[in-house]
Amino acid sequence: MPLHITMRQLQVFEAVARHLSYTRAAEELHLTQPAVSMQVKQLERMVELPLVELVGRRVHLTQAGRAMLAHSRAMLSKLRDIEVDVNRMRGVDGGSLTICIAPTVNYFATRLLSGFRARYPAVDIRLEVAGRAELARRLANNEPDLALMGRPPPGLGVEATAFMENPFIVIANPRHPLAGKEKIPLEDLENESFVLREAGTDARFAFQRVVDKHGLRPARVAESSNDETIKQRVEAGLDLALVSAHTVELELNAGRLATLDLRHFPIMRKWYVAYRKGKRLSQTGQAFFDFVLEAGKKHRRDS
Repeated sequence: MPLHITMRQLQVFEAVARHLSYTRAAEELHLTQPAVSMQVKQLERMVELPLVELVGRRVHLTQAGRAMLAHSRAMLSKLRDIEVDVNRMRGVDGGSLTICIAPTVNYFATRLLSGFRARYPAVDIRLEVAGRAELARRLANNEPDLALMGRPPPGLGVEATAFMENPFIVIANPRHPLAGKEKIPLEDLENESFVLREAGTDARFAFQRVVDKHGLRPARVAESSNDETIKQRVEAGLDLALVSAHTVELELNAGRLATLDLRHFPIMRKWYVAYRKGKRLSQTGQAFFDFVLEAGKKHRRDS
C-alpha cells in the first residue's frame, strides 16, 4: 500500500524527535502544540506503527520512530538540496537561510544580520541560538545553512573559516578593589571567586588556558549557562567573570561593569563561520559567507 506522507509531517516529526518535546517543536515551527500532535498522529496512522510513546511526561522514540527519524532527516536533507539548486537559479535576491549561532556571537550577529538584510532585503533569514554541544549536533546533521561559533570541535566534519578575533577579559564590579589598577598580576586573583560559562564553551577554554599556563587557582568557581546571569552576578559584586569582550560592550560603556587590567590579558580566540563538509552552499548562503568575512575584515580595520 503506497504511503502518502507529506514533507510537513516529516518536518514536524523530526522536530519532535530531535527535541523529544511537543512543546519545543511547536515553538520552533511556530505551530500550536495540538497541531504538532495531530501531524505526528497522522503520520503514525499512515505507517500503522507507533512512532513515539509517553513515559510519564517524557517523549521517547519507539524502534519504528528511530527508523522514521533517519528517513525523515534524509528526505529533509534532499529537500534542502532542491532548495539550494532552486535558489542558485533564482540568485541572491530570493531564497532563505537558516543561521545557527553560539550565544557569545549573538551580540555581534544582530548587527551582522542587520547589514546583510539591508543589502539583500528579499532573503528570509531564520536565526537560531544554540549552545556549543547543540550547535555541533545540528552542524553534524547538516541542519543549518551556516553557523557562527568558536573553534569547532575536532572531528566534526565541517568547513570552518575564522572571520574575527574574540578577546576574553576579566570583568568586575566597578567598585571592586582591583578595578582601576594597572598591570595586575594574576596572583592577585587567588582569593577571588569566579562565575564562568559551562564546560565546552570558549570562555571555559580560555579560563583553562590561564589555569594551565599560569597556575591560577581562584578561591571558588561557580558555573552558569546564561551570559545575562553572569553579568548580573558580577554587577552585584558577587564574583569576577571571564567573558568575551563583545558580550559586555554596553555594560562597560555604561559603567556598570569594569575590565580588570590583568597581565597576560586579553586572551585571544576566534570566531568562525562554518558549514557541513561537502555541503553545497546556495548563492544566498555563499553571499552570507562572503558578507561575514567582509564584516570581519572591516571590524579589524576599524578597531
